[in-house]
Amino acid sequence: MPLVQANQPQLIRSSQKDEYYLSSLRNNTNEAFQTVAGSRRWLQWRKEVELLSDLTYYILTTLSGYQTLGEEYVSIVQVDPTKRRIPTRMRRGTLILLHTFVPYLLDKLLVCIEHELEAADQDSQNTQREITSTWNPMSYVKAWIHRAVRMLNEHQRKSLKPVVFAVQQGVTIFHRVHVALFYVSGAYYHLAKRTAGISYLRMQGLAGDDKVIRNSYRLLGVVSLLQLAITLTLQFNNLRQRQRARQEWKQHRNLPSSPQATQSPSSRASRCILCLEERRHPTTTPCGHLFCWECITEWCNTKTECPLCREKFQPHRLVYLRSYK
Repeated sequence: MPLVQANQPQLIRSSQKDEYYLSSLRNNTNEAFQTVAGSRRWLQWRKEVELLSDLTYYILTTLSGYQTLGEEYVSIVQVDPTKRRIPTRMRRGTLILLHTFVPYLLDKLLVCIEHELEAADQDSQNTQREITSTWNPMSYVKAWIHRAVRMLNEHQRKSLKPVVFAVQQGVTIFHRVHVALFYVSGAYYHLAKRTAGISYLRMQGLAGDDKVIRNSYRLLGVVSLLQLAITLTLQFNNLRQRQRARQEWKQHRNLPSSPQATQSPSSRASRCILCLEERRHPTTTPCGHLFCWECITEWCNTKTECPLCREKFQPHRLVYLRSYK
């Protein structure tokens, strides 16, 4: 029986079946570890326990030269780029490391850098004691990141925060693009397998409706790419509006206060509800509520709605009342 390239539904079903068994193995391992070591240790080592479970599953199947349970379920086999030979042990080991250890390490690094940046801004002493007294599998990496972040000045730390956020979002977007390309091409459902050059052949004969299935998934891939493009465009426009609001805030933050604010005492009606002080540079929202220019623009950086009535609006619709009395 000739071997043909596996189609998209088979690769997806195989991945779902493997994920089902992996989830069951993780749950059982977590439960056993929590029973033996206690909840506190389990919370500290949970990610590492799950990583060990994944490594065990793939070492006993892929690295040993056997099919995974998902691959066996849909009758597909791994092949190298020549599509004539089984992947070598080195290639299979590379696949396992890329599929399990690299995502774990990347997630740990980004989370650790993010936490260190926040702790550095707050000058937290508890973080230093936790790093030096509590050991975990990432202790040395955390200590190195801690020292590196402490060497940065305040401006550099503020500049690094958007970079970390961009990398986190970029990984998600890159994964979505890769899945959409898989729908179009029908090969390499996982990034690790694309990097390692491992594809699949199925041991069953070519189905009569295989061409229809592939065309349907190609259409799904095109729609996914279009949706992703629209989402990125909307996010980019939102980012531009926030940047414009920040620029306007910088332009007006040093303007002198209105004469009435310096001559008359603070009254309850003229207070800003965000800072609870006398309104400086009064600014109105489209719904008619008044705030300080600095307060409402900072608020719009996180929520594009009125703090009082929760009416949605875009930051560029804020109106600075220059001659308001």
